This record gives sequence, structure tokens and C-alpha cells, in this order.
Amino acid sequence: MRTPGTVLIEHFDLDVRADRQLALFEPRYNIAPTQDVVVVRADPESGRRAAATLCWGLLPSWSKGVASGAPMINARSETLSEKPAFRNAFRRRRCLIPADGFYEWQQSVGDAKGRKQPFYIHRPDGGPFAFAGLWETWRGEPSRGEPSPGPSLQGRGNSNAELAIESCTIVTTAANAALRELHDRMPVILAPGDYGLWLDPTVEDPAELQHLLAPSGDDELLAEPVSTHVNRVVNDDPRCIAVERTLF
Repeated sequence: MRTPGTVLIEHFDLDVRADRQLALFEPRYNIAPTQDVVVVRADPESGRRAAATLCWGLLPSWSKGVASGAPMINARSETLSEKPAFRNAFRRRRCLIPADGFYEWQQSVGDAKGRKQPFYIHRPDGGPFAFAGLWETWRGEPSRGEPSPGPSLQGRGNSNAELAIESCTIVTTAANAALRELHDRMPVILAPGDYGLWLDPTVEDPAELQHLLAPSGDDELLAEPVSTHVNRVVNDDPRCIAVERTLF
């Protein structure tokens, strides 16, 4: 996410003072699962929008613990209403996950070592957009051997206090024709005009949201090759999105 915070605040119509939110929108070029991501949510009473940081990898409220299984970084749109991990969040806890690009990897042709070529996927104008997301809150006591709480794992009181963990997942759908050679799935990207419906806390019928879960148009995104610099999570800098023109 390299879009300036002031632009994101306007794009997502955040009902907050800009100076309180800017710190959440520091540039990020390489966000990995289990790290914090910025989301936009609506207050269930006022409906006003605000940004927050959540852990990427949904932890259902009924989960037995932080280390009980692999983080659910994606949720298939076709089964949101059926899967116990997602169906309640789909009805009541939807969010927007701001982005201005994402990565996908493709097997390099003729590479005997099985290396994959990373691609940076973005709008032609480089502007921001929003993934459809779901979020949850898990509460419980930390178990011995579980990881220490990070920024989104907030303990209250002493070291044995209950944890409150807010986490999120990205909704995916079938890939459009432009991206299908890279992967058969892609994130659901919502049009700005649909942000309000997705965030509306009064909409609990999945049928009213199904039409939003379609792939993006074939001409709405570009996929450009970038270097394997992005393959290392510790690399979080502009070099991650630098296009490798020599690959053509």
C-alpha cells in the first residue's frame, strides 16, 4: 500500500480526523499472512466508517486457541454462507481491506528448479481499491506454548489476562480471463459504489450480497513481472513492486 493516507481517507470516506488515521496508512510493499493489515469497518450503530489494524488470518470466535490451526487468509465466496468459520462474519462482520496492488506467482517456463515468477497486480492508474473482507474477534486465555501477542493480539490486565484478537480474511472468487494464467482464484475487488452495501450492518441476507462477489473485469487490472525480492517477507520496500522489463 503506497497510496498516501490522505487519499485513502478520502477514498474510503472515513469519518475520523485525518491526523488520527494517517499513522495507520504507512507505506507497505510486502504484507504476509499473520501480519497486521488495515481494514475499514462500519460502526453497527452509527454506520460511520473507521480504519483499524487486524491480523491477516481469520481466527473464528469459537476456535480453541491461537495455535489451533493454519490461519485462514482467504475465504471462498461460493461457500461463505455454509462454512462455520465464515457464515456469521459474512452476515454481520464484513470489512473493506484497502490495497493498491497484490502479488501472484507463476511457474517459470523451462525452469528445472521449479522457481516461480512473481507478478505485481494493480489498476492501470495505480489507484487504490478494496478487497471484500470478513473479520472476527476471538477472546480467551493464552495457552502455554502459544505465540506472544502482537499488535492485533491485545491482552488486558496482567500476563495471564484474557486476550482479545481481531483478525480478518480476504474473500476470493474465480479469476477473470486476464489473471487465469497466474492462478484460478483472485480476490473479490469491490467497486467504490458498493462499499456502502458491503459495510451496511443492517444487511444480513447473503442473497443481497451475492452479486458483489464476481471477478473484476478483464481490463480493470494489470499483471506485471517483478523480481524475486518480494519472496522474502523481510523485504518491504519499493523494490518489491519494481517491474522487471528485461523479462519481456
